[in-house]
Amino acid sequence: MSESWSTDSWKKYPALQQPEWPDPVELGRTCERLASYPPLVFAGETRSLMDKLAQVTRGEAFLLQGGDCAESFGEFTANAIRDKLKVLLQMAVILTHGIGKPVVKVGRIAGQFAKPRSSPMETKGGVSLPSFRGESVNDADFTESARQPDPTRLERAYFQSASTLNLLRAFTSGGYADLKQVHIWNQDFVAKSPQGQRYGKLADQLSENLRFMEVLGINSSNTPILREVDYYTSHEALILEYEAALTRQDSLTGHYYDCSGHMLWIGERTRQPDGAHVEFLRGVKNPVGVKIGPDVRSEDVLTLCSRLNPQNIPGRLTLIGRFGHNKIGQCLPGILRACKAEGLAIVWSCDPMHGNTFGTPNGYKTRSIEHILSELQQFFAIHKAEGTWPGGVHFELTGDDVTECVGGSQEVLVEHLEHRYHTTCDPRLNAAQSLDVAFLVSEALRKTE
Repeated sequence: MSESWSTDSWKKYPALQQPEWPDPVELGRTCERLASYPPLVFAGETRSLMDKLAQVTRGEAFLLQGGDCAESFGEFTANAIRDKLKVLLQMAVILTHGIGKPVVKVGRIAGQFAKPRSSPMETKGGVSLPSFRGESVNDADFTESARQPDPTRLERAYFQSASTLNLLRAFTSGGYADLKQVHIWNQDFVAKSPQGQRYGKLADQLSENLRFMEVLGINSSNTPILREVDYYTSHEALILEYEAALTRQDSLTGHYYDCSGHMLWIGERTRQPDGAHVEFLRGVKNPVGVKIGPDVRSEDVLTLCSRLNPQNIPGRLTLIGRFGHNKIGQCLPGILRACKAEGLAIVWSCDPMHGNTFGTPNGYKTRSIEHILSELQQFFAIHKAEGTWPGGVHFELTGDDVTECVGGSQEVLVEHLEHRYHTTCDPRLNAAQSLDVAFLVSEALRKTE
């Protein structure tokens, strides 16, 4: 791989999972407009996230990353954005209380509009059409016109991301994230669940602590950390024309940042060391993640580390394992040992969702809470055995009362999936299931100390 990098050097390398745009001229015009728009995030914010992730590599903090599998143009409301934030805030409170460390909060939001697919075509009833690749590319409706890739959707994704970020900044700095609101974050349908009631008891305890602190003169008026949270955005950097168009050179450092999001990741299907996605992301200074699955070899991981983080900068690189509950035990230990032997500074994160997807007899794609929890428990146990810090978790979740994953304290069954199966792509944890998982993570992390 050449040492020379530019915002379009990726075009010299194989680029997988890219749409077949029918009109290159219109694509060029769209990218020109995107390149002229203001950045969605700023270099200083991105450097702040890098510093926090560096703490994770040292075992001083924990990464919580979560949000929609794929954002939707049709389900874009202030309430939906607030409820996704609410779930992550609840999970962060559970984790912070349980492990006694800061929690770095990163949403899969304000940019997660594209999805890789296992096949470029989808067939139904003898009719084959291009696969749905996320709403920044085409529409989920199974018609020829809906499935036609449309570059102007990239522009729509930009403007929706900008609106989402505007709301998130208002929520996280305008009082909604104040720790006094811990009870308000508990939604009605969650509060009735066993884990919702458990969260309520934790909120009571936290409120008592806050009242004691106020007696001592410490309150949200004079201590900003009690009323505001740092919340960062992330998405898979899949559509490279979009990412390149939103890359800006920082006036302070001269470095390039992909200003479409604070943290970008490369998916399992596009992590080839000599591929276009690795070439593009090696040149921007954002924190970068890479999804690794059961087919990855230790030498592959070491090569990716050398490509994406040759200076071994703490906080730069997050490796997100998505092995599956029945494969993580065979895959992860060897990778940990190889990277530890090289002294690599890595945020080790677990995605227990993607490796545990299966189909049901009634035609739904789902995930079992039992399998998700099993992979998480093994992730923590393996790190404890290897003497490394299990630095983070990565979930697909929503604040809505959906029935997309089976199990959990609400006892969602396969026959319940059809009731509220709303995802445009992959099954997500609902709010109650997210609390189930957060308490498990908190308890498992305490055992690694």
